[in-house]
Amino acid sequence: MVELKTDTSIDAMHAAGQVVAQALTAVRQAADVGVSLLELDAVAHEVLRKAGAGSPFLGYRPSFAPTPFPGVVCASVNDAIVHGIPDGYRLRDGDLVSIDCGALLDGWAGDSALSFVVGTPRPADLTLIETAERALAAGIDAAVVGNRIGDIAHAIGTVCRSGGYGIMEDFGGHGIGRHMHEDPGVPNEGRPGRGLPLRHGMVIAIEPMLIAGGRDDYHAAADGWTLRTNDGSRAAHVEHTVAITDGGPRVLTSRNGL
Repeated sequence: MVELKTDTSIDAMHAAGQVVAQALTAVRQAADVGVSLLELDAVAHEVLRKAGAGSPFLGYRPSFAPTPFPGVVCASVNDAIVHGIPDGYRLRDGDLVSIDCGALLDGWAGDSALSFVVGTPRPADLTLIETAERALAAGIDAAVVGNRIGDIAHAIGTVCRSGGYGIMEDFGGHGIGRHMHEDPGVPNEGRPGRGLPLRHGMVIAIEPMLIAGGRDDYHAAADGWTLRTNDGSRAAHVEHTVAITDGGPRVLTSRNGL
């Protein structure tokens, strides 16, 4: 069931989203060659603590997971697409890093992700990330009252496929509110004009996940959490929490403070 949020609730979700934005900004600033993924997780954890926020990631255990998630961020490097566990791995020059973070504040959730390169970037990685960001922007632009979920999915998928990139078939965006994952699902590829109509008060997380090699297949690593590309190619993951309003899409996790 899809819960329509009141304008007051959307404002509260914006507050939670801004904590996520601050955590991601702090992690991006701290990320450098030689810094461990555990150290980046600690940076995000401190931002949440200072804001009085909890983590929807820490201890989370969906049906597919063998163990509860041990961090407040997912830290996915190079061929890891999503759900990477922050561990002692130290970043190397040229690593492509995707950080996904959430926050729970006053009973409301926020969820966002970004991808970046540490040190000297490969041009192909910059293009991959830029395309992921364009796909996210296209999805947000389609998140308007009167459209349908399929319009968002089609907008994202069109940008991804035009760049020659693969898309994870079974993973995508989701509704969000009191819980990190709520109805409806928001695929990263679909047909326009299909699916649930978009209404004022719906809040969704839109999150393109692009595979550089162009294939869609992936596998779970031995830890049971990290999802990696089958062909070893690199991946990028970006995400924002977005409220659908009569005035247009409102990005609750914007990192420019709006």
